[in-house]
Amino acid sequence: MSLDKELLDILACPACKGDIFLTKDEGGLICGKCLLKYEVKDDIPIMLIDEAIKLSPKDLAAEKKKL
Repeated sequence: MSLDKELLDILACPACKGDIFLTKDEGGLICGKCLLKYEVKDDIPIMLIDEAIKLSPKDLAAEKKKL
């Protein structure tokens, strides 16, 4: 099961309220502005800033390449 398209359309980064995108493996949601990755566990996005993974610009570029 994957995340619902309608849910993805309304979700925003809790830190900056910006757009997020789903990783190719559907294991996370990424905010390109904040460089934060929010994990998806059991098809539930964990949208907590304190639990987000900080990405480097290089990591962000690699994730975008996979799309």
